[in-house]
Amino acid sequence: MHWLETRIPPPIVMLLLGLAALAAAQYAPAFAFHVAFQTALAIAVALVGLALNLLPKRAFRRAGTTVNPLHPAASTRLVTSGIYRYTRNPMYLGHALILFGWTLHLGNALALFALPAFVLFVSRFQIQPEERALARRFPEHALYCRQVRRWL
Repeated sequence: MHWLETRIPPPIVMLLLGLAALAAAQYAPAFAFHVAFQTALAIAVALVGLALNLLPKRAFRRAGTTVNPLHPAASTRLVTSGIYRYTRNPMYLGHALILFGWTLHLGNALALFALPAFVLFVSRFQIQPEERALARRFPEHALYCRQVRRWL
């Protein structure tokens, strides 16, 4: 399965799982649910996810390093400030929250399975290879990993 590592951009994974969630919601209406303020909550969660996805990209650009998830070895700096003091992967966390907002909007329990699928896929095929590449490139990466959680 190594051939899948850093091959599919996480936004594409998010979109594909979002489509799978939509299919689940359409073809399994028996699993529908509704919570108070569902649409507002879904929008709020997705907006937080969008912010967590966009703000770190600014930090990467300011640091003069790549945001391309397919080439982690091309990183020129290890960004550990700002949101990176609390999570090592705020962009992926942002994708997960956008996906969660979408599945909440769909209001289907089966659709919610897209979220753990995203976390598992991205953890295995994106984050782990990225962390190996960063550890080879930046000796301080090991200490950073001990101090800051991967997701939250």
